[in-house]
Amino acid sequence: MPIKGFQRLKKLKWLTNLYVVIGLFFIVWMFFFDANSALIQWQLQKEIKALEEERAYLKREIEADRALLQKFSDSLEKERYARERYLFKREGEDLYLIEYADSIKQPKF
Repeated sequence: MPIKGFQRLKKLKWLTNLYVVIGLFFIVWMFFFDANSALIQWQLQKEIKALEEERAYLKREIEADRALLQKFSDSLEKERYARERYLFKREGEDLYLIEYADSIKQPKF
């Protein structure tokens, strides 16, 4: 149907205006096909949000590590941490580990 056929329809008459056609083409181009389209901007904003959340998590971890390092300024605290966490022992000392049946990982077949 040529453009003149659209002019006969009252509701679609605005589609024959050259400025409207160019404007609609421009809007569709900018939203979907351009290198900086709205879809790409949405994905970039999502990535920025994920990176900011990771940054906040890493800052919390750094603060926890700083507190732990400050606590380790005492040699007794270092020894206590090593004994609890890494199962270190003193010379002449025996170490017994008690594991409960529900805490032992069962192999999956």
